[in-house]
Amino acid sequence: MIELPEATVIAQQIPGTMRAVVVYESHWGNTAAIARAIAAGIGPGTPALTTTEATNAALADVDLIVAGAPLLGFALPTEGMLRNMGASASRDPVPPDLSHPSLRTWLDALPAGDGRAAAFETRIWWSPGSAARAILSKLASLGYRPIAKGQRFIVRGKYGPLREGELERARAWGAELVRSLASSG
Repeated sequence: MIELPEATVIAQQIPGTMRAVVVYESHWGNTAAIARAIAAGIGPGTPALTTTEATNAALADVDLIVAGAPLLGFALPTEGMLRNMGASASRDPVPPDLSHPSLRTWLDALPAGDGRAAAFETRIWWSPGSAARAILSKLASLGYRPIAKGQRFIVRGKYGPLREGELERARAWGAELVRSLASSG
């Protein structure tokens, strides 16, 4: 992980001394948009960070990590998938953003913790598999206790756009996560 100055990112303070951050992997902007909507639902000032921005310093004292990625090849993307995307990018109508590590790589470098976790994915409606389930499993293995089932947000086609209403649903889910935190003490 790249270290940023500690003042660069301030995690949102949730009533009851809980702090949250949303971390994401996005290639065509759809997952980034969902991450920002979830962060807005959690509350003003909640950061939505790329895997590059989500450094150890940015995660210091965070009680809730919400992490998300697109579902690619029926799974959480790997660095190999990203290399293949880069090799075929000239055929894409819009080249993918491959400037950040995959969420899988970010999770592999994440130190153990004792906070809470939630996960989401963007996907086309009929895809089997689950990136969110893989994310929650990895976070749980690191000591982050899941507070909700993984959430799926639908993209219309490989490049988007998001299905109508998905940003509103993401904001509502962010607010629901805050209520789950408050009720779990």
